Amino acid sequence: MNRLGLLIRSILYIKICYEVGINPKDLTVLTPHYYTSASKPAKKMDLVTAIRIFVYSLFTMTVLLSPLAMCHEAEDNGEYNYDPFSKNGPFHWGEIRSEWYLCKNGSMQSPINLQESIANKVNNSGLQRSYRPSNATLRNSGHDIMIDWSGDAGHILINGTRYMLEQCHWHSPSEHTINGRRYDLEIHFVHISSEGLIAVIGVLYKIGKEDPFLLSIKDDLKYIGENKDEERSIGIVDPEEITRISSNSTYFRYNGSLTTPPCDENVLWTVYTEVKTVTWKQIKLLRVAVRDKTYTNARPLQPRNGRPVTLYKPTDHEEN
Repeated sequence: MNRLGLLIRSILYIKICYEVGINPKDLTVLTPHYYTSASKPAKKMDLVTAIRIFVYSLFTMTVLLSPLAMCHEAEDNGEYNYDPFSKNGPFHWGEIRSEWYLCKNGSMQSPINLQESIANKVNNSGLQRSYRPSNATLRNSGHDIMIDWSGDAGHILINGTRYMLEQCHWHSPSEHTINGRRYDLEIHFVHISSEGLIAVIGVLYKIGKEDPFLLSIKDDLKYIGENKDEERSIGIVDPEEITRISSNSTYFRYNGSLTTPPCDENVLWTVYTEVKTVTWKQIKLLRVAVRDKTYTNARPLQPRNGRPVTLYKPTDHEEN
């Protein structure tokens, strides 16, 4: 991409952000400073702020990033990517392959903003977590870093249906927002029932103290990033140790979709309100290990389209 193209892209980027009044961080990551600003509610920018961001983004793309790297971004991302300006970006996923049509035409897509003021509130849900330690592999999927369990890592029970834990992976910044606030990282635990139904548990993170689990696999993440290996065995991993979510934490639940193609709409979402902490360096390590030359892998928010959202407060005996 030549410098004129970069200039036009930068102008469009700032124009969009300024006109709609969103934080540019909600579209992409510019610097660690703007990354942490993603954990604050977006505010209407003044013109001076918009100009400053424009100057910085132009400098970054023309001086710090080589044109060659920009040209190869779409190739490295595969069939789809998270670049809002790309023909393979999230606004065009539904046009890339016919079987991905729900990404464009679906009515129950994810992620969404989870607003407490409009959520139905109940005191129990029938959710039970029954995880167990099992052999795990750290894997680069091409768009995120995931952990696959090769053995029985346990299950969750939701309203009598058992969903077996398959894998977990990270998105940065968070895909879901709570009360309009976007956080800095989100982990998804993906479960599948014997009937093929999907249940995903989401946990959000904000910038703060180091996350203990990510600290424990730091060397493995570095190895994948430095040696370009797609996977690495990390031994026995207890799913409960990854987030250590309290058994009495409240959570939102709604019916939605996968947040990546093919965007199938058979997903039961549970997103905890308890927010964990992570450092900027840990998030950066997750992104570098993927090696896809993007700074974000979070799908933009989707319309709720009147779907009911429930806020559950479990009783003490519901979860193990």
